[in-house]
Amino acid sequence: MTQFILGILILVGGFFTYGLFIHKLFGADENRTTPAYTLRDDVDYTPLPTWKVFMIQVLNVVGLGPIYGGIQGALFGSSSFVWIALGCIFGGAVHDYFSGMMSVRSNGASIPEVAGDYLGNTARQIMRVFSVILLILTGTVFMTGPADILKSRGFFGITSFSVWLIIIFCYYILATIVSIDKIIGKIYPVLGASLLIMAFGIGISLIVKGYTIPTFSLANQNPDHNPIWAMLFTTIACGAISGFHSTQSPMMARCIKNEKYGHIVFYGAMITEGIIAMVWASAASAYFGGVPQLHHILASSTPAKVVTQVSFGLMGTVGGILAVLGVVACPITSGDTAFRAVRLTIADALKLDQRPLKNRLVIAIPLFILVYILAGMDFSMIWRYFAFSNQSLAAVVLWTATAFLIHHKKNPIFTYLPAAFMTLVCTTYILEAPEGFHLGAHKGTVLGAIIGGIIIIAMTFVVNKAKDRVIGNKESQNNPA
Repeated sequence: MTQFILGILILVGGFFTYGLFIHKLFGADENRTTPAYTLRDDVDYTPLPTWKVFMIQVLNVVGLGPIYGGIQGALFGSSSFVWIALGCIFGGAVHDYFSGMMSVRSNGASIPEVAGDYLGNTARQIMRVFSVILLILTGTVFMTGPADILKSRGFFGITSFSVWLIIIFCYYILATIVSIDKIIGKIYPVLGASLLIMAFGIGISLIVKGYTIPTFSLANQNPDHNPIWAMLFTTIACGAISGFHSTQSPMMARCIKNEKYGHIVFYGAMITEGIIAMVWASAASAYFGGVPQLHHILASSTPAKVVTQVSFGLMGTVGGILAVLGVVACPITSGDTAFRAVRLTIADALKLDQRPLKNRLVIAIPLFILVYILAGMDFSMIWRYFAFSNQSLAAVVLWTATAFLIHHKKNPIFTYLPAAFMTLVCTTYILEAPEGFHLGAHKGTVLGAIIGGIIIIAMTFVVNKAKDRVIGNKESQNNPA
């Protein structure tokens, strides 16, 4: 269990050290009035208690990513633990912090608007389309997945997929259009607590019951011979770094009471997700006795069944119930906020005031008609590209953060390096992956380095223009720096 315990300590230590450094680098100012007050509408902009904002942010970004990603990533061996810890501290948490705090400074703007302010109008238009498509796909899949789980287990005697789909569909509509404190603000803290209790219980059970993780080795142990570079960095996405999070953070940027809480809410939520990923990577490695055994289980089962088996085995009946609750609640709580983020992104683009209910319905009705149509389609092929799209979005947001730092005459190296790293990951992945150009590890790595290097050089020129750019969103007009 040394790897597991050390991984948790590194993540917690990263929060109190590097996290505070990033908080200071950004220049969080507790004397600024946040958009929750300056633009308060009690629909999307409303001040919420910090503990509640944190719990909502955790569930917004978690989904099933750190659980399923941690389980699948464990097939690579010990390198998965290294990636979760270092990727989260230096990449994912930095990404989440800047996406949230840049939005706070831009009056709660969605990430395409923030990116457009610092990278130019072309980036704004591309990000609008890219973000909306990604969010719709995410939300739709996170609707059909839970419906299938609930149907198979016959909760409340309902064994019809269509009935569960309609129930979840109706919930998503309500969660998308009503005030954020009416549904999300009330049920998320409870669901978040259940998720954290489950992760804590699994982690403690591994230690108390004496489970062991195979000897530490950075050698690739993946039975399918998937290369660590760059497959590992897309397999474990949400547990280390995920662009999807940047679409969620602006929702809490509209509810946070003070900039000083950005460290806890944005950086802290990602560290929490890293801990969850570390727990499940460890549980998957230890519970079944090693990588070969885990691979055998996954070959004949699914990550959802692995979660249930591990939870029942380590925590008994209560653990099994919490596992099912977590498996169902995680995608639902990412799905509903995905659709809410679509509404806000479109509203920001159209500059459509969201205080009147009719304006929310103008966006929500066509959106859910489209979602209803998409829910009947086979997403198996489209969803295979989600990992690439997700990490590409993360790279763009990190480039935006770099431009932000350059604009404010601060050292950009701390966002530039992870931005460059993720750019190389994305270019290499799409070249070597079966769903990409399928060039294999060697050719993919070489060409990925060349093409990625060209993109990095180009983006370096783009972000350097930010130092002279006039910011269109006028950061925190009410409290100029």
